Amino acid sequence: MGAFIFSIGSISYIIDTFKGKAKPNRVTFLLWAIAPLIAFFSEISQGVGLQSLLPFIVGFFTLLILLASFVNKKAEWKITNFDITCGVLSLLGLFLWFVTKIGNIAIIFSIMADGLAALLTLKKSYFYPKTENVWMYLTGAIYAGITLLTIKTWNFPHYGFPIYLLLANIIIASLIKFDFKKSFKTRS
Repeated sequence: MGAFIFSIGSISYIIDTFKGKAKPNRVTFLLWAIAPLIAFFSEISQGVGLQSLLPFIVGFFTLLILLASFVNKKAEWKITNFDITCGVLSLLGLFLWFVTKIGNIAIIFSIMADGLAALLTLKKSYFYPKTENVWMYLTGAIYAGITLLTIKTWNFPHYGFPIYLLLANIIIASLIKFDFKKSFKTRS
């Protein structure tokens, strides 16, 4: 059910990207495609069952969004030094995962890499919320919440990535939906 709900939000984002309305940060979406897939393989290697579908689906749809951003030139987001710094730190996290090859450490480094990549979209969602699509993040939070409700074995391999995704998606969706920058200007 969660995968289906998230798929609808992701398809909405892909359509907005084709139209040039959504402008995904390519650094973020590249890393958001890689990190969840690493978490997926780490979870599989540790015996996580159906819940491991969450990082796979997230990585797969993020990859599709990244590819869609190359179709319409209006969907391109300018890469800054901050983007490059977060990207390099994310890649460092992925490299550390590769070196350790320990399941829980791999999940931790995947979450760290994903979180560093998320900083770029957090910043963009705060300053330019209209360049994002709230539905993908809202449905991502719902998917992560549903995944958490299905957990029978409460250990880090089962709940680590879903809890991170729930929190990250709620924060990003809130920044987009409520346009805090505009709200703060209005109050001043």
